[in-house]
Amino acid sequence: YWPAEKALIVSDLHLEKGSAYAVRGQMLPPYDTRETLHKLAILIDRYEPETVICLGDSLHDPAGAARMDPADAESLGVLQEDRDWIWITGNHDPSIDRMLAGYVLPEIVVGGVALRHEPHAGACTHEIAGHFHPAARLVFHGTSLRRPCFVGNRLRLVMPAFGAFTGGLNILDAAFEPLFSTDGLEVWMLGHEGLYPVAPRLLRDD
Repeated sequence: YWPAEKALIVSDLHLEKGSAYAVRGQMLPPYDTRETLHKLAILIDRYEPETVICLGDSLHDPAGAARMDPADAESLGVLQEDRDWIWITGNHDPSIDRMLAGYVLPEIVVGGVALRHEPHAGACTHEIAGHFHPAARLVFHGTSLRRPCFVGNRLRLVMPAFGAFTGGLNILDAAFEPLFSTDGLEVWMLGHEGLYPVAPRLLRDD
């Protein structure tokens, strides 16, 4: 949540991922959209944002809106009422069905910060992005803990995936090297009670 802008920012909802897999014959529980929207509703009730910005891959594919259960579509509509809703397009949803309310943009700049789906490779100043579904793994006394995380370096921030079926990519994976290899690394793991800063030296590969 960005208090100065009264904006709630989320990334990688991947709505209708379960139904997308079902179309291909792989059956997953068909409730991921409902669970994700419920989580989002809790945050909207808590922060009462004037704007919600979804940083791409909000739908698992461009046909996701058409597959959405009418009850879930209605719930989404309720969340969108009386606030600006911005869909940033992503690689999974390069287009957003117009049956969903809101503005559709490839990226947006707010207060000098670029909000986009995929972070720019190499050095970059002032961006917030998603796409990579970052996750951190720690090992304590033989017990492994792996959780979604925020990862940044005071120049850019990569957000964890918000969707129920999204999973995560270990931030020690080579995919993150072009983003953070020379500018340092700060990590905040998601916990049950909030965010927890983690020293990079404690991180472990999968």
